[in-house]
Amino acid sequence: MNKSWLLVLIAGLLEVIWVSGLKYSSAWWEWLITILFIIVSFKVVIEASRKLPLGTVYAVFTGLGTAGTVIVEMLLFGEPVQITKLLFIALMASGVIGLKLLTKPEDTKEGTA
Repeated sequence: MNKSWLLVLIAGLLEVIWVSGLKYSSAWWEWLITILFIIVSFKVVIEASRKLPLGTVYAVFTGLGTAGTVIVEMLLFGEPVQITKLLFIALMASGVIGLKLLTKPEDTKEGTA
């Protein structure tokens, strides 16, 4: 995994945190932390998209955020586990992985000045 894809992964993980913050923040400092995570998450994904194809970056970023948020809701916040949710997450993940696999190496701008 190169540095740019690592940035996309980090941005996706940060997205999971700020999306949960949107739902569960109640105090001003919780909202402040949520806003900071939003800013950092978007800054990181924008940096990654400078060297990678934007469509693939956005699909991976939102896919990680969506799947991660659903899983965190189930594991930490008592959201009921439904097999259909897990199947649709798997379907979305397969689409994102397929999109990533179809991205040609020459589509990336890694190594260019």
